[in-house]
Amino acid sequence: MTAELPAPGLRPGPGTDLFLLGGQPRGCPPSHALSSGASASGAPASSGPVPQALRNCVAYARAAEACGFSGVWLAEHHFIRYGSIAAPLVLAAEILRATSLHVGTAACVLSTRHPVALAEEAGLLEALHDGRFRLGVARGGPWVDLEVFGTGLARYARGFAEALDLLLATRAGTVAAAGEFFSFREVPVPAPYTGPVWVAATSPGTVALAAARGLPLLLGVHEDDKSRLALLDHYRDCGGPGDAPHAAAYLAHAGDPGALRGPLREWLATTEDYVRLVPGSGRDLDSYVERLLAVSPVGTPTECAEKLRVSAAVTRVTHQLLMVEGAGSPEAVLANIEKLGHALARDF
Repeated sequence: MTAELPAPGLRPGPGTDLFLLGGQPRGCPPSHALSSGASASGAPASSGPVPQALRNCVAYARAAEACGFSGVWLAEHHFIRYGSIAAPLVLAAEILRATSLHVGTAACVLSTRHPVALAEEAGLLEALHDGRFRLGVARGGPWVDLEVFGTGLARYARGFAEALDLLLATRAGTVAAAGEFFSFREVPVPAPYTGPVWVAATSPGTVALAAARGLPLLLGVHEDDKSRLALLDHYRDCGGPGDAPHAAAYLAHAGDPGALRGPLREWLATTEDYVRLVPGSGRDLDSYVERLLAVSPVGTPTECAEKLRVSAAVTRVTHQLLMVEGAGSPEAVLANIEKLGHALARDF
């Protein structure tokens, strides 16, 4: 199945992007893969569910470009089937090469990364692809990732602000550190990332941190417009700029909500793979599925477009990131991208 080009002159509204996780739903056969084009070396493609999920992401990005979307944003996950993108900047480089889209991260997890290395890598993509790369960062969660990558719970609990400030400090062209988690002599950073840095925020504390630095927010898929507005109002109350180009994620499905319920549940059930380093209770899966269906642009293509239009008018977010993989199979995801693209082109 291939994406059809939209009618001439029709495109989704400005800042209407895809949000891709490279998920592996339990109910989706691992043999389902889409072609994303021949490899540069001509070597046989790697097999298995993760390589296929990653190639599918490139195919979804190609379809998004054909249907008039402006960009794609990539999540970061490790050791879990919910998302296969362990190195979002590597996948971003492939999509930037294969398309003319803007590509962002939603988001790179600062609690397991060195911020100076991230600034250098993001700067490389920014330089090579004419500013089409966008960097989003997140604190992450208290997962086993912290143990595997050696940063630990303390870095997760107390180190986000220090890491973020160090990343931003690289813009001066040199950087040094003398903090709790980073300490090193001054070194040159000749080509750091200089574009906006979006901050994933679900709590007032992280919103305040982003506002104090004038950085735009990345709002989560589980929020409704009322909770989005509350976070954005808090951002402004904390001194954040009124014209910040905030982004918000939405589950988006142009089809019968009842038909989405099963595949979505199968996909979200893979979050049970998370290994927590601190005690905590998981969310009730069935209740979470019903909440997402209730607050998200799900329904006929026209209904989806209208819900997104209203949300944009109410929240004034600049970028709407559409999580389209809940449909299940790659063929269903492609069909969802096409339907959404055509409906949004007519509505905006």
